[in-house]
Amino acid sequence: MIATRVDSDVIRRLPKAVLHDHLDGGLRPATVVELADAVGHTLPTTDPDELAAWYVDAADSGDLVRYIATFEHTLAVMQTREGLLRTAEEYVLDLAADGVVYGEVRYAPELMLQGGLVLSEVVETVQEGLAAGMVKAAAAGTPVRVGTLLCGMRMFDRTKETADLAVAFRDGGVVGFDIAGAEDGFPPADHLAAFDHLRRENVPFTIHAGEAHGLPSIHQALQVCGAQRIGHGVRITDDIPDLAVGKLGRLAGWVRDRRIALEMCPTSNLQTGAATSIAEHPITALKDLGFRVTLNTDNRLVSGTTMTREMSLLVEQAGWTVEDLRTVTVNALKSAFIPFDERRALIEDVVLPGYEV
Repeated sequence: MIATRVDSDVIRRLPKAVLHDHLDGGLRPATVVELADAVGHTLPTTDPDELAAWYVDAADSGDLVRYIATFEHTLAVMQTREGLLRTAEEYVLDLAADGVVYGEVRYAPELMLQGGLVLSEVVETVQEGLAAGMVKAAAAGTPVRVGTLLCGMRMFDRTKETADLAVAFRDGGVVGFDIAGAEDGFPPADHLAAFDHLRRENVPFTIHAGEAHGLPSIHQALQVCGAQRIGHGVRITDDIPDLAVGKLGRLAGWVRDRRIALEMCPTSNLQTGAATSIAEHPITALKDLGFRVTLNTDNRLVSGTTMTREMSLLVEQAGWTVEDLRTVTVNALKSAFIPFDERRALIEDVVLPGYEV
């Protein structure tokens, strides 16, 4: 099937996997409005459609720091048990409606303590909401497996506490760890205590790197901190002087040859200035060079996107085929932070049959 024949209806039905998606960046606009009213938080607008447009407009600044600032309003409504339960359950149902069969959701528990909850209560509540969503999705005939990544905020000093939480809840739905927040000026090596602890406890982790900061952040994330995946990683192209020729520098070669997954988020990268267009986004060239690229949404509300939309954009503007979409989906499952037998079952029993279109 050639790219021009792959329409959104076909893409919507394809099984998908997403590894890089933030819980606090994917709320339903109507839910934000309702929860904000309940807690007395003032929004830019109380019209859900206008709020959705406001998020996308505010995030289209080309600046990562300003992009992150848009989370003020979603976080404001995620400080109570009720808010967390609802947003976590709806998160799962929205993935299922988009054809996602496996997802990893990430969030920072330390940003959800203003309503009186403690860190462990935040994690327990989110897991309860996710579990409820998975039950409802399965009952509706659209089962989805969702694992959780707990994020430490790289500009603060609670990453070791969050790593402890990831260890404590690794048998309760938490499958890994991440650090998030502004990259520039906050190197991942500042949090070595957290990463060393996770390695000792056999808990996998990814690190946001190579988005707002360049090759040194990717090198440090991999070779100093020991990350198993890289969040975004678009700047790995700095180590490939000519993408057309494909001669790799030592770091780029390491990433490709060791099959280190790059959690790429095209629309988000356009918004933060990490890429200039979908057609020229590095994900296509890196895919063609044999890197283990994965396709992700990052923040569905903030970017006004879904997995169906991300796939459609690549088909329409970068010439992707169904085979390309299958490749990045399988790539994601190969690098998911769940046991091998679960990954293999999803690939063989769900994804590959689903791409026989």
